Amino acid sequence: MDASRLARWFAAAGRWLLPPRCLVCGDGGHEARELCHACHASLPRNLACCGRCAVPLPAPLPECHKCQAAPRPWGDLWVPYEYGWPLDSLEARFKFAGSLAAGRVLSDAWMDAGPPPSMPDLLLPVPLHLSRLRSRGYNQALELARPLGKRYRIPVAHDMLYRARRTEAQSELDAAARLVNVRGAFAVRRVPAQKHVAIVDDVMTTGATLIECTKALLAVGVERVDIWALARTPSPGDRQ
Repeated sequence: MDASRLARWFAAAGRWLLPPRCLVCGDGGHEARELCHACHASLPRNLACCGRCAVPLPAPLPECHKCQAAPRPWGDLWVPYEYGWPLDSLEARFKFAGSLAAGRVLSDAWMDAGPPPSMPDLLLPVPLHLSRLRSRGYNQALELARPLGKRYRIPVAHDMLYRARRTEAQSELDAAARLVNVRGAFAVRRVPAQKHVAIVDDVMTTGATLIECTKALLAVGVERVDIWALARTPSPGDRQ
């Protein structure tokens, strides 16, 4: 049994024995979840944003100035939350502290946000390099994709898209360096039979990783690639 399955098994057993507590404030959980009603209500929705890159804006726009200058290669975009408190705290615990409980809370919140704009035929989580996967023990994008696939009855392929080379952590780089860092970093192991797929990720920042993943899929004959990401980081330089 792999580490993520074992952790899910122990977590499920614990939920039977103990009432859930909110992972953010410690109060009682709501509807058998490890998030209270108040903290759930405070998750920042991404309602006013760019329709092509999901960057939060004062008012919604079909395209922000950056997307007008550099068109995005994907089809539909579904990014229901902003990367802000308390979602950012839960994401840090999920991604960097091994908390699969925080991942469950985030996936539940994602499904609470309503359906995507369209339904693809296959979900592909953004892959980790094997060395990073071994270090972390699980791929956070895959852990989010699995419940989404179950909810919407869409198969999830965890090994079709892969990292052809190891890259530096994107969080340590500026926008220009991010583009260079992931250029050509992704490849397709098996060409999917499905022609409409969605790439699933946890946090979208500049979109550099998602652009490269999309390009790799389009290059092997996938006709349409959508983007599903839980949250979009605010970028003061992109606000207009």
